[in-house]
Amino acid sequence: MAAGSLTAGCAGGGTPDDGRPPRPPRTAAWTPAPVPSRPQQARRAAPVLAVKIDNARAARPHTGLGAADVVYVEPVEGGLSRLLAVYASTLPEAVGPVRSARETDLELLRQFDRPALAFSGAQRRLLPLVGRAPLRAEPPGRRPDAYFRGAGAVPHNLYVRPHRLLRATPGVSALTTGFSYGAAPDGGVPEPVRTVRYPAARFTFTWDGSRQRYRVALDGTAAATTDGRPVVPSTVVVQNVRIRPSGYADSRGHNTPYTETVGSGTAKVLRGGKAYDALWKRPEPGDGTRFTTVDGEPLNFATGQVWVVFVRA
Repeated sequence: MAAGSLTAGCAGGGTPDDGRPPRPPRTAAWTPAPVPSRPQQARRAAPVLAVKIDNARAARPHTGLGAADVVYVEPVEGGLSRLLAVYASTLPEAVGPVRSARETDLELLRQFDRPALAFSGAQRRLLPLVGRAPLRAEPPGRRPDAYFRGAGAVPHNLYVRPHRLLRATPGVSALTTGFSYGAAPDGGVPEPVRTVRYPAARFTFTWDGSRQRYRVALDGTAAATTDGRPVVPSTVVVQNVRIRPSGYADSRGHNTPYTETVGSGTAKVLRGGKAYDALWKRPEPGDGTRFTTVDGEPLNFATGQVWVVFVRA
């Protein structure tokens, strides 16, 4: 399945990101404004941690990606992609490389109860929007003790220490995404391999019966983390969404695509080596995204890591 062409332009090489300095200054824009809280019974002991992760070739192999509960794949400038990894059950020692936030992230993260967001900065005009979002913004300028530079070239060498941002993990109950887990539905079509293409990025998911997981390949190369472990989600969702120009651009003037994750549409859910036709629905930003069969029954995911890949509807 191929995503449609996105805005071409800025590549993810060693150029400055979104026209911002490598370490953003401490400003009021980084402090989230007060927002109405959810009902008391819905509040969690600790937030989930979301980390914006670089996915350019120079940023691989990733660190800490295998510990994420959910990995979202988002289109960005130049037909490239970035990852938004969500941690609820386990906090690895380090995660990265960390890169900048996008407007898409703010709406996507509304599904969680005031999550902590680790990111390297953002387009300057976007910063006030980040500050007003119902999340806990944790960039290097606010928490320099939580970040460090590793080997490699800037900007692909910034890492975060999750334990310095969260004292404890909230547990899987904090994944207020609307996902349901359990037995696979009836039907499905055998599909051991699925490739998703962006204009300048490619993802291949291959079912591995011995692991009961999908092996991930990024641009044709098997995905593994810096500790040598393969990236092996249990469920892969290819979600068809509307992708449109945003009101923001990168440092070269190329428009940033905006991925609409509120609404409804179709999807393919991959689990157990089969593909299932699905419908998705998220009526309001604060709602989770629910996936059902075409008959309206909940479409359960397999227990384990979930990848959600956004493609143009």
